[in-house]
Amino acid sequence: MFAPMDQPGAPREASAAGAEGGRRLDLAGQRVDYAMGGLSEEDAPGSPYELFTRWYDEALAAGGEPNAMVVSTVSADGAPSSRTVLLKGLDPSSGSGNRDGFVFFTNYRSRKGRELADEPRCALLFPWYALQRQVRVEGTAEQVSRAESQAYFASRPRDAQLGAWASPQSGEVPDRAALERLLAEAADRFEGTDVPCPPHWGGFRVRPEAIEFWQGRHGRMHDRLVYRRGGDGWTRSRLAP
Repeated sequence: MFAPMDQPGAPREASAAGAEGGRRLDLAGQRVDYAMGGLSEEDAPGSPYELFTRWYDEALAAGGEPNAMVVSTVSADGAPSSRTVLLKGLDPSSGSGNRDGFVFFTNYRSRKGRELADEPRCALLFPWYALQRQVRVEGTAEQVSRAESQAYFASRPRDAQLGAWASPQSGEVPDRAALERLLAEAADRFEGTDVPCPPHWGGFRVRPEAIEFWQGRHGRMHDRLVYRRGGDGWTRSRLAP
């Protein structure tokens, strides 16, 4: 886990460096006092999903896109990569259930899709900055059922459906015009008909092994409570900031 700002011991040159020939950024002097709240064991229920739902509702009320989450994967040769996707499902079954987890959808041929096929262990991060909070999830991803992917795909706007057919996600294209041509071809292909879910498109469910709740506190003495899956339920412990 990390503190998002003011890392002690970081060299000033590294934090202040800007683009070549551009303005130098005074990042070392940029600070925010985290004092919006705390997280005690007494406030934390036995299930991490219950706490996640509570925090999610509060993030939703604060505005923005609280379902935006960073998904981190690793390639076959150990190179990590991260990107932001949208959480589209949450299945809070019992701790021993095999369908509980966080669901998102993507092109299975994309970089994240290929990497998760080779190495399903991954991490999620919900950065709820407005509340000085973040939630970290570590777990294993598996593809959802075809029926589940088709049901969600049918709920998407038509433009997004066409984009799923048109975009060779993560592949190189010569320019924007090439993408527009691919989209036009997809629109022509399905003109006057429903757009079916592509065979290479669908969901992943990340079944968590650990879920950490982080609340910023004054003086960088942050609250960190982590739930770990164990047996038929969850164990909870506090981590030092």
